[in-house]
Amino acid sequence: MSENTFMGTELILCGARSGKSRLAETLADGSGLVVKYIATATACDDEIVNRIERHQQQRPAHWQLIEEPYYLAEVIQQHSNKNTCLLVDCLTLWLNNFLFQPLDNYSWQQAKTEFLEAIAQAEGRIILVSNEVGQGIVPLGELSRRFVDESGWLHQAIAQQCPRVVFVTAGLPQILKGPSL
Repeated sequence: MSENTFMGTELILCGARSGKSRLAETLADGSGLVVKYIATATACDDEIVNRIERHQQQRPAHWQLIEEPYYLAEVIQQHSNKNTCLLVDCLTLWLNNFLFQPLDNYSWQQAKTEFLEAIAQAEGRIILVSNEVGQGIVPLGELSRRFVDESGWLHQAIAQQCPRVVFVTAGLPQILKGPSL
């Protein structure tokens, strides 16, 4: 199965600057589908503003951009169809939003449950990008440990229901589960 015929949800994991976004964008661009890029980052400081701008310059101008820091399930339900490739970048930034800028009326657990249900029911292709942060030492701070724990549990839940999971190291994709690229 080539990247052009793959349909379903796939998870692309790796550390910072390992090539996960570039791979995801290449797969989305080669899908032959209408691409909708779902960005979860919030511009909370100058460094992240620069990252957002760099990512925007890398993407094709004809892709639709949807900025959604919290309600991913709703966006997936609204936009998934057999003619669309949804590229969600990035799930750890989405988690970060809940941990550091929580909403009063919408919890992380609720959002995670709704998200997992939405990707299970979605049509078309969904490419999920996330940082693997659990391969180092256990962090000292409580909030840092919670971030590592929650991201690990999220990745496990997604990987169980995704037909393809890819880990990227130094720009080289390694298939952990499912068909080759």
